[in-house]
Amino acid sequence: MSAAEQAIASADAVPLSLRGPAPTRVVAGYGFWLFLLSDIIIFAALFAAYAVLSGESAGGATAADLFDKKHVLIETACLLASSVTCGFGSLAVLSGDRNSTYFWMSITFILGAAFLSLEVSEFSHMLSIGAGPSRSAFLSAFFTLVGTHGLHVTVGLCWLIVMLLQVATLGFQPMVSRRFFCFGLFWHALDIVWIGVFTIVYLGAHL
Repeated sequence: MSAAEQAIASADAVPLSLRGPAPTRVVAGYGFWLFLLSDIIIFAALFAAYAVLSGESAGGATAADLFDKKHVLIETACLLASSVTCGFGSLAVLSGDRNSTYFWMSITFILGAAFLSLEVSEFSHMLSIGAGPSRSAFLSAFFTLVGTHGLHVTVGLCWLIVMLLQVATLGFQPMVSRRFFCFGLFWHALDIVWIGVFTIVYLGAHL
């Protein structure tokens, strides 16, 4: 077999997704940034809808009547702290330290789960007093915006469990490290979105 034939055969053996001048890490990162951009566009639309409908309470309870500042501050602290622990976990992945990865990512999971439980308790309280999404346009926009963020956090926690299982079974293979990198981007993006929710929805209710 000639050298040209060997080059063609070896090229055919490489999956199409791995061919090209850019390394796989760069391609995967670029693709995930595009996904995050589409997600941010969705949240931008939800923020815009809330801004328009936040005053349409249909004679019912307003944002200032419903939101507990102390409760929301604890929620925010949990999620922001989870972003810090996620950062330490990402550094542990880069260094190949399995024990540190388990430690920091487990704390990230616990803080994320605490955030979700606080959000569910807030929703349950609002529903128990008749302030559900069908009560007014304001509440519809609120539940859609905050609920969509909560759904993303839930997906992130499930993703984190899968990633920890992959570390246990596959170790720190390049594809595992790339997936952790994408998870870190996703989790930090959720924190940025929550800062917007905290500022516009909760702080805005008391201004």
